[in-house]
Amino acid sequence: MIGKIDFHINALESMKKYPKELFYKGNLELLKRPKVTIVGTRKPSNYTKEMVYQISKALASRGVCIVSGGAMGVDALAHSGAGVDNTICVLGNSLDIYYPAVNKNLLTQIAQQGLLLSQFSATFKATPWSFVVRNELVVALGDIVIIAEASMDSGSMRSADFALAMKKKLFVLPHCLNESSGTNMLLKSSLATPIYDIEEFSSHFGVATQSVERDEFYYFCQKSPTLDSAIEKFGSRVYEAELEGVISVENGLIRLA
Repeated sequence: MIGKIDFHINALESMKKYPKELFYKGNLELLKRPKVTIVGTRKPSNYTKEMVYQISKALASRGVCIVSGGAMGVDALAHSGAGVDNTICVLGNSLDIYYPAVNKNLLTQIAQQGLLLSQFSATFKATPWSFVVRNELVVALGDIVIIAEASMDSGSMRSADFALAMKKKLFVLPHCLNESSGTNMLLKSSLATPIYDIEEFSSHFGVATQSVERDEFYYFCQKSPTLDSAIEKFGSRVYEAELEGVISVENGLIRLA
């Protein structure tokens, strides 16, 4: 069910113009948590994929909510690493449309367990302009902003401009000289701080929590279920566990690593 937020969100005062309307699906309590925004390219390198997932997971373990824009690549990894119940996703279209289609399952789970936000009313389809609007809101919600990987002419660099205008602290991943020209420029210009150690970085935020290593998912996987049945029951948890090396998928069956 789509609702309309009827209270003031202080973080959004940093935007050029406070949103006239803000629609939501999910858990509004997430707005009260410490928040870190993570954005970046839709086509990240394998290195970026792994780092984004691990950073999101580390921050989430300390009670930090991850904010991103629901796109392919870095956004989807940031949401998944945080867990669908600990992430805020801002869309560039209305909440009755799940776009991109490849992320429909992820967005559905965030709507059910996390929080979806949009400034656009029903049936609105995304446009280049609406993605810019979306990006400003994504940046405004975060206490800090991480740009994982970005070329110079990318939308993520527009997000960097928003962050600097809002006086948000910017962080980036270190990259090789011929990669991620946008974040390398931010480093060269001393506009961003590199993340060299995930544990050290995440230790500055929130409070560490105890993780449950053996839960229903673990015991389910002991029975070597099919991949389809695991996804039906646990959704994105399956992909998270595969990225973490907890499980492997062989001939359509789940195996504990």
